[in-house]
Amino acid sequence: MQVKKIQQTIVGLIPAAGKAKRISPLPCSKEIYPVGFHKSHKNVDPQIKVVSEHLIECMQVAKVAKVYIVLRKGKWDIPQYLGSGKWMDMDFAYLIMDLPFGVPFTIDQAYNFVKDDIVFFGFPDIILKPKEVYVQLLEKQTSNHADVVLGLFHAPKPFAMQHMVKINPEGRVRGFQIKPSQTTLRYTWIIAVWNQKFTHFLHEYVSIESERCRKNSAIKKDTIVEELSMTQAYQGALKKGLQIDSVTFEEGSFVDIGSPENLESGSKFS
Repeated sequence: MQVKKIQQTIVGLIPAAGKAKRISPLPCSKEIYPVGFHKSHKNVDPQIKVVSEHLIECMQVAKVAKVYIVLRKGKWDIPQYLGSGKWMDMDFAYLIMDLPFGVPFTIDQAYNFVKDDIVFFGFPDIILKPKEVYVQLLEKQTSNHADVVLGLFHAPKPFAMQHMVKINPEGRVRGFQIKPSQTTLRYTWIIAVWNQKFTHFLHEYVSIESERCRKNSAIKKDTIVEELSMTQAYQGALKKGLQIDSVTFEEGSFVDIGSPENLESGSKFS
């Protein structure tokens, strides 16, 4: 008897648990900060467009129907504003962050919901172009059977970026530099697509790192324990032998509104 192959579901996964310390205080959560207007028909008043809608639209272009958004307690204005997702012909589900040790811990909260899916990941405070970015990442992931595919963009300030990416001529990721004081690398990663193998790796990685982070937090009660980044998780995946590929968007662009200098330019970029 032939077993029918089950087609994997594609889901979006968005961390929205940050405190936006660099641009505080804000009148709302950073993820729903207004950065422009939706294009409207004649005789129809334009509607406000918030920053996270840019990322969600990119996922929508790639036919994502379900998006998991992981919140910090108190950021209830996000689900109140974005709602169920029906207005975008999508379904939004909201989860609450558990451990406050960085983005890998935040998104691992969705593990039981996404462990068998292809995951589209991105940051809700970054506006990026073109809108078809995830389409190209998924095509690369499907054709190369990569565990992770990163979307790479030119880093405008390489020495200030947290995650510079080293690739070979075929786009295979060979390593990362985190906050380098000097570098010859040109690209930083902004978005990602990954399969269930990386999701399972990330879950194990978080389980191992959580104990270390708990101990450091207990020891340094009066200091902030440095959070783990997704780049560190990717580094761990490379060491474990997972395949990480990339797509470079030479003509693409992005702006992170999470910094004061970029907050104003976000509306112009939008």
